[in-house]
Amino acid sequence: MPLYIGVMSGTSLDGLDIALVEQQGDAATLLHSLALPMPAELRQQLLTLCQTGTDEIARAALAENAWVTQVVAGIQTLLQQAQLNARQIRAIGSHGQTIRHEPQRGFTVQIGNPALLAELTGITVVADFRRRDVAAAGQGAPLVPAFHHALFGQQRARVIVNIGGFSNLTLLAPDTAVRGFDCGPGNVLLDAWIHRHQHRTFDQDGHWAASGCVLPALLERLLDDPYFRQRGPKSTGREHFNLDWLQQHLHTLPAQAPADVQATLLELTARSIAADIAHSLPAAEEVLVCGGGAHNGRLMQRLAQLLPDAAVSPTDHYGLPADWIEAMAFAWLAHRCLEGLPGNCPAVTGAHGPRILGAIYPA
Repeated sequence: MPLYIGVMSGTSLDGLDIALVEQQGDAATLLHSLALPMPAELRQQLLTLCQTGTDEIARAALAENAWVTQVVAGIQTLLQQAQLNARQIRAIGSHGQTIRHEPQRGFTVQIGNPALLAELTGITVVADFRRRDVAAAGQGAPLVPAFHHALFGQQRARVIVNIGGFSNLTLLAPDTAVRGFDCGPGNVLLDAWIHRHQHRTFDQDGHWAASGCVLPALLERLLDDPYFRQRGPKSTGREHFNLDWLQQHLHTLPAQAPADVQATLLELTARSIAADIAHSLPAAEEVLVCGGGAHNGRLMQRLAQLLPDAAVSPTDHYGLPADWIEAMAFAWLAHRCLEGLPGNCPAVTGAHGPRILGAIYPA
């Protein structure tokens, strides 16, 4: 069976996920996986590229080469663990690192020098998946709903929630087109706030958020953002939701305890997800969560409380590890590209129609 490697580096910038996948038709099986923490210096370089600055072209080129160096080391380790060599891998599906996502202005940018990645690994690389969808007037995101459909089908009303830096939904129901969209912030504000106040990269199991109290006035202001009133197709990123956005709302209120702000940010993530599910698929029987948010016990608890009529659980309950679904998705998208098959869901992204996603860099 064809073997693929999927590489995912998300907006949370906490690390690189690398998955070895066996592909049989649309069925994907995870064989091996490897998580690499993002080096602090590289993480900071990538973060600064998410905003306008000086000498951006050179800085982006250097950052993506450094990113590739990390990926190559990870792939070599993964192949050693799996006792495989490069010739046995049909392709690498590389998401790259998103540094700008503004489909409303007609562009999205993921860096990751796929030519260098192909050169250093000796493996064909498929990359740049999002821009083809944007070229067809789509949002370019989320792309994983097509893969979720391949994994879970539509036998019953269920929602797949990916909570990474941002949260997105896949809505699956019998006799209904696959739908999905970005809800809003997932972990991005939670991670940024705890890093500012405690110099930690994430809130382990939501403990810090659980120690605070939700601030109703702040929550009301945050949820009043126009993005939360939009209906899909829609997508978002750091260009919209960031610490400056949060600070603008905090300035309108008296000084608040940092732990209370963290509790409010967690509630924002949970409420925005639950509200979109209630509006878009109120008959959902199951809510399956993947991504880093699946490990946040406090967040999972709030989702279960806000969605009492649905069973809320990590995708692990179906034998699909929550940490690896996105990396698997880009291995699957590489397979679709090489087979000449579309990889987007037009009802999700808003594209004019199905499109083959990705650019191919032969080994």
